[in-house]
Amino acid sequence: MELLNHIDGRWVPSTGEGMTDVNPSDVTDVLGEYGAATEDVAQSAVAAAAAAFPAWSQSSVQQRFDVLDRAGSLILERRQELGRLLAREEGKTVGEATAEATRAGQIFKFFAGEALRGGGELLPSVREGLDVEILRRPVGVIALITPWNFPIAIPAWKVAPALAFGNTVVLKPAELVPACAVELVRILEESGLPSGVLNLVLGSGAVVGDALVRSPSVSAVSFTGSDVTGRGVAAACAAAGKRVQVEMGGKNPLVVLDDADLTVAVEAAVNGAFFSTGQRCTASSRLIVTAGIHDRFVDAVQRRLATLTIGHALEAATDIGPVVDRRQLDKDLEYLVTAAQEGGEVLGGDRVDRPTDGFFMSPALVLSTTNEMRINQEEVFGPVASVIRVENYDEALTVANDTRFGLSAGICSTSLAAVTHFKRHAEAGMVMVNAPTAGVDYHVPFGGSKASSYGPREQGSYAREFFTTVKTVYVNPGQIDQQSP
Repeated sequence: MELLNHIDGRWVPSTGEGMTDVNPSDVTDVLGEYGAATEDVAQSAVAAAAAAFPAWSQSSVQQRFDVLDRAGSLILERRQELGRLLAREEGKTVGEATAEATRAGQIFKFFAGEALRGGGELLPSVREGLDVEILRRPVGVIALITPWNFPIAIPAWKVAPALAFGNTVVLKPAELVPACAVELVRILEESGLPSGVLNLVLGSGAVVGDALVRSPSVSAVSFTGSDVTGRGVAAACAAAGKRVQVEMGGKNPLVVLDDADLTVAVEAAVNGAFFSTGQRCTASSRLIVTAGIHDRFVDAVQRRLATLTIGHALEAATDIGPVVDRRQLDKDLEYLVTAAQEGGEVLGGDRVDRPTDGFFMSPALVLSTTNEMRINQEEVFGPVASVIRVENYDEALTVANDTRFGLSAGICSTSLAAVTHFKRHAEAGMVMVNAPTAGVDYHVPFGGSKASSYGPREQGSYAREFFTTVKTVYVNPGQIDQQSP
């Protein structure tokens, strides 16, 4: 199947470098092929979005609601089909993939409602005889640059609010997962979205992403990806005076105290660190465990990992699918070599052979680590977690906060005092108590602190802060003819 760009309501091929979309569970399974978009193609998508903005920005909230609500319904109706596509394309298990498709549908339903809620205020002026209106207006053309690890959920949580508040969009998905983005655009087209309001360009970040960031017709950029690229996007947008929102990953701690329920702690750690093949920016990659429970916790985690099945993402028995591609697999294995060289004890983390040719790897638990080691300071983005032994809660909190990232943090404890203190003092945008660090509902704000995030939060009602701008209006009602038509 040929995967195409979507510009001004038309499916358009590109003559750029040929790219192949393959199944990481079985590289002989090709989902599609496409030519990478050139800068000219990207600029034509921006032009289409700019031309569509006046009409869409003035469209009724009922029209926006109808389009988004219909899209949400279609996604939910097709969640099984979309889940299988996602599992083939990205490699997460079909159960997790179907759950992600479900979340995408729920996101569109939620933002259909947000279109109706709109926002705004009516205030009295300190000057007699005047009224003050605070209006929220769409920003303009918004470029959305999304990663490969959530091929439909992250595009959904960026596209849906952008459209709900009257903006027009150019979406550039990650090179590894174009097919899910194509299906999402098709669903929105089927839902009645006017031509030019949502445009899709397939290609590299270096060419397409850069062209979108630099385009003078793009008013705002929302990016999710690596911290290195994210900092570059933020700097370029700041220099050009563009609104910017970047999500750049994490090195998330899960603190396990002596008083924790061992079963709860093990499930939180294994789910957070290894499900979705560990390819989540909210993954529990640092397990910070106090001395009194350390050995029992490590033994229990090892036993739990031994029960997990690594295999083809479409097989019902699979708990952990493949790594997304060979480059990411090589990177994961390289981190384990470095960890061993720095004194860590690596358990697991081996290449795994399966009947199909895929990028399979067993979960890796790295023991005897210190927080200064590379494995504990850099985001690995694979089925890898390290264990850091500490003496007490105070040391655990210090180690948890000793990172340049601040996305998600968790604690497993039955102590109200420890939990309360951790919620207040963990340097992270999201805190989980006796639960995995990964997993955030679609109606709440998503984002972090420090090097993890820059700009307003994503998701929930807080998305309005990025996707709208505020206009202040003064009205002297006494000078208005109430009888005029």
